Amino acid sequence: MHFEIVGEIGHIETFAVGTAIRELERLRKVYGRGRWRKRKGVAKIKLTDGTLAEAELHWYEATGFGKKEFKIKRILKEY
Repeated sequence: MHFEIVGEIGHIETFAVGTAIRELERLRKVYGRGRWRKRKGVAKIKLTDGTLAEAELHWYEATGFGKKEFKIKRILKEY
């Protein structure tokens, strides 16, 4: 599902670091070595059909690479 993040991501938490990330080897092959973290947060998003919603998002992040591979985990509220 494609979407656009509208505004800031809030309530950010890190819930996996380094070898606790199942996709660590793939991340290193695709983007390079780094201190990878799996994070989650809440943001307002715009879906491809134009619907605005608040959703919990998950993504990978490392210093020098930024935020990569956003996923919608669940829709919290639709507008």
